[in-house]
Amino acid sequence: MSDTVVRVLADFTSGTRFQDLPSAVVDETKRILLDSIGCALGGVNAPKGSIGGRLAHLMGEDGSATIIGNAGRTSVFGAAFANGELINALDFDAILPPGHVAPYVIPGALAVAEQGNAGGEDLITAVALAHEMSYRFGKSMDYHRDTSGGKADTPAVLGFASTVFGATAAVGRVRDLAPEIVANALGIAGSISPVNSHRSWLMHAPTSTIKYTMAGPIVQAALTASYSAEYGHTGDQMILDDAEYGYRRFIGARRWATENLLDELGTTWRFPAESTHKPYPHCRVMHAPFEALTEILEGNDIRPEEIDAIRAWGEGWVGLPVWLNDRIEQIHDGQFSVHHGLAVAAQRIQPGPAWQDPGVVYDEKVLAMMEKVTFQGHPDALTALTRDSRSRPTRIEVDARGTTFTAERCYPKGTPSPEPQTYMTTGELADKFRINAAEVLPARQTEDAVDALLNLERLDDIGKLMGLVSVA
Repeated sequence: MSDTVVRVLADFTSGTRFQDLPSAVVDETKRILLDSIGCALGGVNAPKGSIGGRLAHLMGEDGSATIIGNAGRTSVFGAAFANGELINALDFDAILPPGHVAPYVIPGALAVAEQGNAGGEDLITAVALAHEMSYRFGKSMDYHRDTSGGKADTPAVLGFASTVFGATAAVGRVRDLAPEIVANALGIAGSISPVNSHRSWLMHAPTSTIKYTMAGPIVQAALTASYSAEYGHTGDQMILDDAEYGYRRFIGARRWATENLLDELGTTWRFPAESTHKPYPHCRVMHAPFEALTEILEGNDIRPEEIDAIRAWGEGWVGLPVWLNDRIEQIHDGQFSVHHGLAVAAQRIQPGPAWQDPGVVYDEKVLAMMEKVTFQGHPDALTALTRDSRSRPTRIEVDARGTTFTAERCYPKGTPSPEPQTYMTTGELADKFRINAAEVLPARQTEDAVDALLNLERLDDIGKLMGLVSVA
């Protein structure tokens, strides 16, 4: 069968080699891996991370692969499941349309690379093409910041389930599977894809601890699809062409723009231009307000007890229960609550795992500060979003010492934007890695891990990297 969407994606997967990647793609992929593995280290003691590890040990103990930040080894399926949960545990991981991508597409490739003694070039290639594919799916389907009728439009069905294709492709690329096997794997992946349940999660507060789309099951589906095809199962290779009965229909997407998926695939790499990194372990929608608030507090050395009120204007589309929730019952509730996030930022604690330490999340000073916070949509948010999807107009006002202090932002830190200072440098990502690793790895081991990740293409065996990010 020729020229189906699945077949084109399979040819892209099997045909892409490290030498084909532009230097900007290699660099951003290494940055994503550095950031993601650091986030996993930071999530070791978080509930989501520790639960993922416990589940992993139910999936086999053959010693094939490593759980980041842990001792001992488990199966490929187990390690990949746990590492997906760890990367996303703090909500500190990178953002790329359709939303989060790294925790879904990296862990399977990482586990099979370690098992097969693959080198750094193989892992970079797999992770790069998985991000490119996932990004293109995000641009082809409904997006949670769509605009319609002059207002922010959050579709009734949305989520990150389409990352199952990039995740499957990454496993196939590491294992150097033939195009026909990859095509079958992608067809199977579409048929066993988890549902897009993100909107339900947004609407219920306090909401479930698994969050928008649980990483582990996506990773499992990708591995299952890839191995099933390798062992002889066939997949529906028309599943992405049939808009009426195929993936578009049963995943719930209203929009299906396959031209965004296929146009210049393999010749133009688009994901680095929108690859966004997080300086705060919290939902990305609050990062510009955090940055503006930090500017005010640190620039004027305002202590938390001096604050009488914090007024924030930001993304109006976040006026849904998960963001407006003030019932902080679980650690993860603090990752999304607008009022709680600003209350934590007001304490001037270094962003990192400490933000989600129970002693901070449930601190009486933090809970009291929430009462001083108000939030509403910025009047220019929709216009700015329509003009540039990266923009996040924000205004913060702080009443303290009988004075009102103000700060504004257009683009939050971590975004590749027209403002060069918003780009998160590789040095800043390395510092973030060190903060995340501080309670897990010795300092010397942390530096060796950073060096290995920044020079990943020189590494001849991914097992050496995994030894640096695990504990004895």
